[in-house]
Amino acid sequence: MTPSSIYFDVQAARRERIVRGCEALSIAVRPASSLAEAGSILASDVRAELFLAAFPRLNAAKVGFLEGLKSARPDLSIVVLADPDDDGEADRLVAGNFLAGILPPGAEAAVPAFVRCELRRRAGEAKAEAYGRMLRKLRNERSVQAGRAAQLEAISAATLENLMTALDLRDVETFGHSQTVAKYAQVLARIMGIRDEERLDDIHKGALLHDIGKIAIPDAILKKPAALSPEEWQKIGLHPSLGFGLIKEIKMVRVIGEIILHHHEHYDGTGYPRGLKKDRIPLEARIFALADALDAITAHRPYRRARDFKAARTEIVRGAGTHFDPAVVHAFLSLKADKWEKIRFETTSRLPPVAAFSQMFKKIKT
Repeated sequence: MTPSSIYFDVQAARRERIVRGCEALSIAVRPASSLAEAGSILASDVRAELFLAAFPRLNAAKVGFLEGLKSARPDLSIVVLADPDDDGEADRLVAGNFLAGILPPGAEAAVPAFVRCELRRRAGEAKAEAYGRMLRKLRNERSVQAGRAAQLEAISAATLENLMTALDLRDVETFGHSQTVAKYAQVLARIMGIRDEERLDDIHKGALLHDIGKIAIPDAILKKPAALSPEEWQKIGLHPSLGFGLIKEIKMVRVIGEIILHHHEHYDGTGYPRGLKKDRIPLEARIFALADALDAITAHRPYRRARDFKAARTEIVRGAGTHFDPAVVHAFLSLKADKWEKIRFETTSRLPPVAAFSQMFKKIKT
């Protein structure tokens, strides 16, 4: 549905200048020459998102009109070009969220850009709201996999690990991935001087939950034996944002959310979803990125053999400054390959057998 703007001004020439400016920015505008005409358009046009009005002076009568309009159409953005009156009415309207903005007379040239920004802000809010609805629906539909939101806030570390193991079983070849990466991330964090146990626990939980957004990705894409199409890759690329939206709704702590949202960012800015660079990527996410790569390189996959930890060191060093934070790479290199191999063995040896967990997961699903 095309965004539309209703414009009213007592001066026709002034109105036409602003209309032309808006249309140059591809903003659909319905001009009106009087308040009565503008009210009629707004009553009949449900697409109207913004009302732009220019008054010689913002007096009590005009304020009453705007308040009534906002009461009738609370979803409407109202932008005013006017001299504020001496009684502080303009400030009161802005403070009460009746106006999206007020511009001084003589600022006509800036009006189209301001309108475009406001329409974009509305579009962003609408998209966020749509994602919120989708995530709430997914949370309900996948309650057996993700757990109910209220329960997820209070679950113990052991229950959290079991949940992520169950999710790993959607793809048996990556069974134990979350637990292994979580351990690597904690070890790297300690090497880098993080000593606060609560923060370390949050890093562990964030690593366990890093792929929780894949709950929303169909099995037909996650388990597709052939190459993914560009559209399917686009859906896969949504999982950090989807996962962040889910844990944000259930008020998980900041560190967990940052790992989930940023775990596919690259140090040189070529990652996703935001293309962050260097220190703009949270430290915990930079730590996790290397831990994730270490497991991906050294774990067996159906499409390739596992490589040893010496090969992993070579590949990680090659990625320093591009994929990985050089400081995190330095921390990784401070432990010899056999130490990392031992950490992997000790972590995976504690996991239950895949067959036993698969049986438990089937019972949960039924």
